[in-house]
Amino acid sequence: METFPVINLEKLNGEERKTTMKQIKDACEKWGFFELVNHGIPHELLDTVEKMTKDHYRKCMEQRFKELVASKSLDAVQAEVKDMDWESTFFLRHLPVSTISQIPDLDDEYRNVMREFAKKLEKLAEELLDLLCENLGLEKGYLKKAFYGSNGPTFGTKVSNYPPCPKPDLIKGLRAHTDAGGIILLFQDDKVSGLQLLKDGEWIDVPPMRHSIVINLGDQLEVITNGKYKSVLHRVIAQTDGTRMSIASFYNPGSDAVIYPAPALVEKEAEETNQVYPKFVFEDYMKLYAGLKFQAKEPRFEAMKAVETNVTLGPIATA
Repeated sequence: METFPVINLEKLNGEERKTTMKQIKDACEKWGFFELVNHGIPHELLDTVEKMTKDHYRKCMEQRFKELVASKSLDAVQAEVKDMDWESTFFLRHLPVSTISQIPDLDDEYRNVMREFAKKLEKLAEELLDLLCENLGLEKGYLKKAFYGSNGPTFGTKVSNYPPCPKPDLIKGLRAHTDAGGIILLFQDDKVSGLQLLKDGEWIDVPPMRHSIVINLGDQLEVITNGKYKSVLHRVIAQTDGTRMSIASFYNPGSDAVIYPAPALVEKEAEETNQVYPKFVFEDYMKLYAGLKFQAKEPRFEAMKAVETNVTLGPIATA
């Protein structure tokens, strides 16, 4: 069995650049997931984010979770619960407009730390998109432009905690799904595991690793690469011991960005046999995804094909 891809980003700056680029290429083509070490985000900042997130959960979220979710006791449940997840979450939006100042219960220090963390993640996301462009043979900046829309990309963070669960065989921490957006950057607990991805019909653990950032590709990158890179089903398994922290940041297209396969990646034969991904406005895809998140992605793509209109292409169409 191949081992889960772990990529040392520092090696891009030396003689191992070619090997590292190939590791990124293989991870994108074969896994849709990889883990980054030496990614440029200071370990001290990650430690502070982790401490403050865990403190905030204990202080502001834990009791609420017990009252809202855990109180719907699993004691009497015999069959798998398929309409609920065993998680406690809140959301922060960074781009195009930040909502951090509007989230209740966050103290100023935590807000400032999350703003700083988001800036570092945004920079890392854009660096990664350019590395993907290089591997795909697209001009530098192509993917960032594809995501841009009229107001720039959307970028937000889902802060989750997965408390201990009395019946992990009957409920998932988070049900299996692919991510709707672009590129996802995850800072996860390094002690309590639970994240799994589906590869070759088997569920594989994404290893918890201190100070790493886990990357996975969303549906929009599958469309833009015309299926060369694919979004991958993943889930979170509930655990009986320990609370797992997960901070997932989503660097997505702007709501009015027009998404379609990069012309350079569409082969003539595919065009002729109509095996090309659809062209759509990102916001329309998100409206569809909202109700179908936990279902297969292929019908979503087909549905977008069915309603495909002559949406005007942005400036990158001729780039």
